[in-house]
Amino acid sequence: YRYTANFVDSWSIDEIILLDITREENRNTDKFLEVIYEFSSKCFVPLCVGGGIRSLNDVKNFLDAGADKVSVNKLIFSNPEIITEASQQYGSQCIVQSIDARYIKNNFFAYSDHGKILSKWTAKDLAIYAEKIGVGEILLTSIDKDGSLEGYDNNLNRIISDSVNIPVIASGGAGKWLDFAKAFNEGKVDAVGTTNIYHFTETSIKSAKKYLFSRSFDVRI
Repeated sequence: YRYTANFVDSWSIDEIILLDITREENRNTDKFLEVIYEFSSKCFVPLCVGGGIRSLNDVKNFLDAGADKVSVNKLIFSNPEIITEASQQYGSQCIVQSIDARYIKNNFFAYSDHGKILSKWTAKDLAIYAEKIGVGEILLTSIDKDGSLEGYDNNLNRIISDSVNIPVIASGGAGKWLDFAKAFNEGKVDAVGTTNIYHFTETSIKSAKKYLFSRSFDVRI
């Protein structure tokens, strides 16, 4: 994250999503808050932060540390009322619901705990519910495609995008610039994300945006 913070603004990336994926029993929230503070002090694009949010106070602490948005995942399964309270207090634009989905039993189902625990919710129903209780954005990750570099799951993306009236960010599977374009055209998403940022250079980020711009996508160059 230190490497990314030093260069992210000059690369013209539009937003950073910083997630603490440490296992619950090993998580050090105070240390992560220090990371958020350090990162946000050097980062001048919107910063979304998530990982281990279990209470309204956790939301406050992340925002106070410099986050512009918070990403929640497990909370919607255990204490959805906290999401509503956070949305009412800080605005729905601050609350991002992370949905990790996998295709099983002829449908896309949502998982919790870093994609380990199957929930009773389909990804579509969970996205609709998330919007209803005050979430302002969806971060949608295909577990099947994540890390594959084979492209996003645009069937999943399109189902969710067509089901809600809030922005959807596609995540999981991007391997080439064409994958970004397909996510917009076929998946109908509002934004694309990638975790391969550490392999990128200033030139590659600009190349991605020039590629999209040349195909009439409205991107910031």
